[in-house]
Amino acid sequence: MGLLLLLGSCDPRSQIEKSTEVNIIPSDMVLIPAGNFEMGTNDGSSFEGPPHPVEVDAFLIDRYEVTNRQYQKFVDAAGYITESEKIGWSGVFNRGQGVWEPVTGADWRHPEGPGSSITDRLDHPVIHVSWHDARAYADWHGKSLPTEAQWEWAARGGLPSSLYPWGNELRPEGNHMANVWQGTFPLKDGGGDGFLAPAPVGKFPANGYGLYDISGNVWEWTKDWYSPNTYRTAIHRQNPAGPESGREKVIRGGSWMCSENYCTGYRVNARQKTPTDSGLNNLGFRCIRDLSS
Repeated sequence: MGLLLLLGSCDPRSQIEKSTEVNIIPSDMVLIPAGNFEMGTNDGSSFEGPPHPVEVDAFLIDRYEVTNRQYQKFVDAAGYITESEKIGWSGVFNRGQGVWEPVTGADWRHPEGPGSSITDRLDHPVIHVSWHDARAYADWHGKSLPTEAQWEWAARGGLPSSLYPWGNELRPEGNHMANVWQGTFPLKDGGGDGFLAPAPVGKFPANGYGLYDISGNVWEWTKDWYSPNTYRTAIHRQNPAGPESGREKVIRGGSWMCSENYCTGYRVNARQKTPTDSGLNNLGFRCIRDLSS
């Protein structure tokens, strides 16, 4: 069911439409206005900079990370089989040993391997999905994966220069704003935010645009190929789409495993990458839809 939104001159999003008209926005998506910002940073990893100006057209994006419940509906209707299921294993982080392990039988239905299930985790983000698995879901719904630029602009939530989606303090007034690792990774997670693994979507405050878990919980696939020199060689300032080819795709947003002593991937300009066929228990996705579609 869609939400009727009247874009009038009193709405800041009216920059999208100069004339007043009714637009139908699905209730599970959020309208992100067009805008421009400085993408990248000189205060992170070398491949996260340099800062450069970017312009992004308006688009719609999923309010939440795609859940097990949603992915199961897609699989049941489309008869889709994920890459982890075909290969027979996926990557699971062993908390006791502090290492990643290839676990036979681990897939989106069995997050920790045989004997585990999603029966009581239907509202958790789907994990163990490769880039191809995420794209298949998006295609089936008439959507796509976000570009890096779209993802970051949406994640900023109207705060174009902040370190996090909610501001510049990781825990403002002691409040946990995202599902991340508290303590020294990988030795101990204190669990101060209430979770020691992926959490059900929507358990932490939304950003200024109404997006949940855009920081922490699980990393999110983007459309862009990864290159360490992407920002250094960027020539397209409007709606950049990254390199034309590559071996890995960019992931954004950090996860429940990100800590202050490790990747700090929950920063709004943090970026990482992983092979397109990877399935991991800290990696999921959300989709976008261009207004033209």
